[in-house]
Amino acid sequence: MQSPPQDLRRVIGFAGGTALIVGITIGSGIFRTPPTIAGLVPNPLVIMGLWTAFGLVSICGALALAELSTMLPQAGGVYVFLREAYGDAAAFVFGWLYVLITTPTTIAALSVVFAEFLFNLLGVPASARAIQLIAIAAIITLTGANVLGARVGAAVSEVTTLVKVIALAAIILGAFLLGHGSLANFTAGGTVHGSGLARAVAAVIWTYDGWIAVSMIAGEVVAPERLMKRIIIVGMLVIVTLYIGANLAYFYMMPVSVMALQKEAIARTVMTAIAGPAGGVLIMLAIMTSVYGALNGNLLAKPRVPYAMARDGLIFSLLGKTHPRWGTPWVAVLIQGVVGIIMVLALKDYDTLTTYFVVVEWAALIFAVGALFVLRRTMADAPRPFRTPAYPVVPLLFILGTVVGLSAIVWGQIQVHNYSPVYGLGIAVAGFPVHYLWKRLQRIA
Repeated sequence: MQSPPQDLRRVIGFAGGTALIVGITIGSGIFRTPPTIAGLVPNPLVIMGLWTAFGLVSICGALALAELSTMLPQAGGVYVFLREAYGDAAAFVFGWLYVLITTPTTIAALSVVFAEFLFNLLGVPASARAIQLIAIAAIITLTGANVLGARVGAAVSEVTTLVKVIALAAIILGAFLLGHGSLANFTAGGTVHGSGLARAVAAVIWTYDGWIAVSMIAGEVVAPERLMKRIIIVGMLVIVTLYIGANLAYFYMMPVSVMALQKEAIARTVMTAIAGPAGGVLIMLAIMTSVYGALNGNLLAKPRVPYAMARDGLIFSLLGKTHPRWGTPWVAVLIQGVVGIIMVLALKDYDTLTTYFVVVEWAALIFAVGALFVLRRTMADAPRPFRTPAYPVVPLLFILGTVVGLSAIVWGQIQVHNYSPVYGLGIAVAGFPVHYLWKRLQRIA
């Protein structure tokens, strides 16, 4: 008889967990998307409204997930919540999407952006093949680090998160203390069109995405009933503050029309104006560190979903194996890295892939937050060290804000004849018959 797989080791503390949520969320978005958003929405006040609104929506979601994470502090996060609230089929569909679509897409997109920024820093033109090779090398390196142990992966997150927080703080303080900007830039803007606004929502939500991943490593957090709530709340407050501050700094330094024309990382342009070319180079190094850290965080946290599925018999048992020496779900980590490399080779359009990812991922998060209502009723006696403040208003605000945002994204993409969000939702629905077939095969076997 096969012995049961070993449990994951609880080695991640408050600093490592907070670094993970900040590190995963703050990746390439805040450095790459502002010019895109400025081109779609030529009005600084509306743009700041988008960043603030979805920051609040994300905080509401994080508060709801903080309660669920302390109620069910197990590896797998959202997968676990969906399984307990709705059953195996819903959990399988979420895991199916994570293994084959959302996690590989994120890993591929971040690694490609890292490669693009590297060639930007070096000031040399890069072929598509060269970018792919650098992206693949980044994935291989971090996959190896996270096979060696969660402590190693968390340590990488702590270092890279510290660098990116310092970099964003330098941009914010440098712009307002040393920069020669103008407050008039905040009121200078053009007409906002509905389709552009809807497409900008996808870029903002993509930049905020990532906070959910910390719930997936609850099974490796020391004293999760005490630390998970602190990790999620402190992490989200840091993220929202830095995002809003960075955008204020960008607009202070340049009008929205100039921002829309930026072809390289906007942070480099701002720091070059403040501190000269050397400042631009330093901030570019920090940006690359930021993207590298976000890539590491995704490879650390998200393979815990297929690991948890395998432990529950919903996917091949091989994915539920932990390494006898390092105590990590090494097979799941390796497979996610390999699929990410395949996505790098197939990657064609960054913006389309991120939009595709946002619609599928955040649609699942609606059901995850909705699980709070279900589990409060079905697990009424379960210990909950943290209770969502202003319940049920806070989780309802997340659900309402996300439904409005995703509806706007889908409508905006259809306006430009891009149906990738619809395809993504179709793949999600296809997971239900796949689950049925999987269960039938299990019975036959």
